[in-house]
Amino acid sequence: MSPQTDFRMAAMRLLEFGLWVQAPEHLYVAREMTTRLGKWDRLEPDLMVVQRSARTGPDQTWYEPDDVVLTVEIVSRDSVRRDRDVKHRKYADAGFRHFWRVEEEGGLPVVYVYELDPATQQYAVPVIHRDRLKLDLPFPIDIDLTAFDRPQRPNP
Repeated sequence: MSPQTDFRMAAMRLLEFGLWVQAPEHLYVAREMTTRLGKWDRLEPDLMVVQRSARTGPDQTWYEPDDVVLTVEIVSRDSVRRDRDVKHRKYADAGFRHFWRVEEEGGLPVVYVYELDPATQQYAVPVIHRDRLKLDLPFPIDIDLTAFDRPQRPNP
């Protein structure tokens, strides 16, 4: 594993926490777990949202693609090609309906939101989110992207 940047760590924390507190009860947020794409092919997204029922116990190391609701990749300098091209294609080929690619722009996270087109089995043109990530799918999500380097607490 290559050295991690402060940006990557802070962006991952922000998104993990935001997903964790907003995900419905039947979903689970997994960090740096693998998903098995074939007998010899696994990918390790930075974050995944999976069906809670897919959890098998403390020794589990991977999830089946059918259990994955969302994958998130946070791009770093040494992963640009893999995250923008290779993983993007593999996730589409595996049928992952929702994929986010997160990049740094001006010190803040920018989230590229992809949804799989069922007709082509390819990701449609992404919707780009700056400052605020507000979505209805795969479940209602509202994350202040400008708060990535300070604690966020749920509204009382």
